[in-house]
Amino acid sequence: MNAGRNGDVFYVRFQQPKREDFGVLGMIVRFVINVAALWLAQALVTGFDIETATALLFGALIFGVVNAFIKPIVSFISCPLTCLTLGFFLLIINGFMLVITEWIAGWFDLEFIVDGFWAAFLGALVIAVTSAILSTWADSAILRRSRPDDDGW
Repeated sequence: MNAGRNGDVFYVRFQQPKREDFGVLGMIVRFVINVAALWLAQALVTGFDIETATALLFGALIFGVVNAFIKPIVSFISCPLTCLTLGFFLLIINGFMLVITEWIAGWFDLEFIVDGFWAAFLGALVIAVTSAILSTWADSAILRRSRPDDDGW
């Protein structure tokens, strides 16, 4: 969605995502962003620990899959509560996604540890902020640059 002014008329233009966003480059960029966000969160948040590089890489993969398939369903079901809390409940959902990731990582004996509600909540906050910043940068510096027909919208 893009918004702009044309004279005195305000307009909104909706766009489909570019297919490059879902190509190999887009998937690799989003995976690297997940890895960086998870690494920063485990470095800053007490009680959120990822012990090995293998756990970090596979944890990022699991986290991406959980966010792609489970989070939309949970977000849809909790939409009234999210609206009532003005979006604050999304951080609770993101923390829950970390707990699910920890649970799935446990099946593979990965040392991906989320110790309690506050570790999950603060980890989700760090991941959300880091992902937003890195995604904005990557979109303009990497993904958009790979589009030869980008019309600036």
